[in-house]
Amino acid sequence: MTAPACTFTPSWPAELELAYARSGGATRPVLRRHLGPLRVQKHLYAEGPEVCQHIIVHPPAGIAGGDRLAIRATAEAGAWAQLTSPGAAKWYRAASPAQQSVTLRAEAGATLEWLPQETIVYSNAQAQLATEIDLRGDARLCYWDVVALGRPASGEAFDHGYFQARLDVRRDGELIWHERQRIHGGDGLLRSPMGLAGYPVFGTLLLTGTAEAEWLEHCRALPCQGRGDLTQLPGLLVARCLASEALHARDWLIALWRVLRPLMLGRPALPPRIWNT
Repeated sequence: MTAPACTFTPSWPAELELAYARSGGATRPVLRRHLGPLRVQKHLYAEGPEVCQHIIVHPPAGIAGGDRLAIRATAEAGAWAQLTSPGAAKWYRAASPAQQSVTLRAEAGATLEWLPQETIVYSNAQAQLATEIDLRGDARLCYWDVVALGRPASGEAFDHGYFQARLDVRRDGELIWHERQRIHGGDGLLRSPMGLAGYPVFGTLLLTGTAEAEWLEHCRALPCQGRGDLTQLPGLLVARCLASEALHARDWLIALWRVLRPLMLGRPALPPRIWNT
């Protein structure tokens, strides 16, 4: 008798929950809970005690079919948390979907910076990402993401699989930013001038607040190895770029961050050392 084919898809769920509180003149981590292969390295104070920096680490170094990652972070009233990553997140080719959910919350008076390094989506990956951000009162947010479809340096185009993402930002329950993306490998959208225009990398930066007109013009004059521009919406600044390499997109976002962080968040822009490794 022939044994039935095994249809079991292995998965590796992982969860990470963080919270930060203001204590005197410092931001302190007050919650760190994890399940599976998601961790944070020791908290850092490169800018002094007011800003707590954590580096989120996913030791497997890649996300495979069936994996489910969930990250939740809260900055309580008056706290300032900066979250980044040590390297690119790699979504491998897979026979089943992999999922990541990110839930961020900032209470009144808090500042939350979500500044991970790039996401690389291999051809034949099935990547599903969802991000929910909840801001309360005058909470401030600096958020970016860089997505690379395929691996152009290895000659791999994004010909199969798909990338799906949802991003919602709310302030006091009111939706201030909503976007959905679903990009299929080999789709005409990858080459269309109405889509990615042949660029395999796209990046987004969201920064709460209102930028003066001269700031916007200064940012638009910054060199971009690709295509980039900014739009001021009510209470939210949006920057977008297309690039041929993830490094080019990231360099442009960092250049914007260096200019806008002091102007809109009131602190000099000190890049985390991990970005240089």
